[in-house]
Amino acid sequence: MDPGPSISRRGFVGLAASGTALAPFAGFSPSSHAQPAGGSRADPWLGLKVGIASYSFNRLPLEAAIQGVRRVGVNYVSIKDAHLPMKSTAEQRKAVVQKFRDAGITPLSCGVVNMTDDPAQLRNAFEYARDAGIPTIVCKPTRASLPYLDKLVKEFDLRLAIHNHGPEDTVWPSPLDVWEAIQKHDARIGVCIDVGHTARCGVDPVQAIRTCAPRLHDLHLKDLSSKEARSQPVEVGRGVLDIRGILRALLNIGYSFHLGLEYEKDLRDPIPGVAESIGFIRGTLAALRDR
Repeated sequence: MDPGPSISRRGFVGLAASGTALAPFAGFSPSSHAQPAGGSRADPWLGLKVGIASYSFNRLPLEAAIQGVRRVGVNYVSIKDAHLPMKSTAEQRKAVVQKFRDAGITPLSCGVVNMTDDPAQLRNAFEYARDAGIPTIVCKPTRASLPYLDKLVKEFDLRLAIHNHGPEDTVWPSPLDVWEAIQKHDARIGVCIDVGHTARCGVDPVQAIRTCAPRLHDLHLKDLSSKEARSQPVEVGRGVLDIRGILRALLNIGYSFHLGLEYEKDLRDPIPGVAESIGFIRGTLAALRDR
């Protein structure tokens, strides 16, 4: 037996993923590889709508952000206000979304939108999403605003995905806090699980996905250097989160909304880390498909 170094299954998946991550830099076109959802062998994402939370590119201008999404080979995006300002006209909102669509990228959500108790500000957020043709608002509302938001989701027929922000967040630290608060409200008010902030709260992201499945309207995928409160973001696959378990849980619940990579490291030069992360996700899904 060769006593040389061995490669764990985690390492094997990482090597597979690093190979796929090279595709965006070799003339890769997402539109040429797009497949309908449904988990066929032709679909490398197994039916999951893997995309980018454009916060990952928030230091880049709009056109560069769009090209960044194209380069990493995904077809979906959650648009941050850095690329579509909240203070914009209906025409401007439609024009920005059309630029994404023209590039073969479908906006599935927007945010995170910070919300107050001001009815005018809340209504503007719904008008913003409606004008842009975006079905889900990822948001951070106050608890007091939930009854009014209940009325707005019915009026506009849009979904809300309340985003948890970890132990520093005094309102929504964990997705379980969101889950408990929304039970008496319209089912269009749901959860955006941020798996990193969830783990930093001491909550298992896999269990949170299973618990919140009926109202899981968006998800931010990332990886962390540790599960401690002051952990640092790293490329997906280099950290401690159970990415395989998270993806398996999403497949098991038939998750059909945006699965957005939110890459918070190297914001001035994010594309290499985003490409590596997307490659790891793709390689992990390949391993799940072929097991």
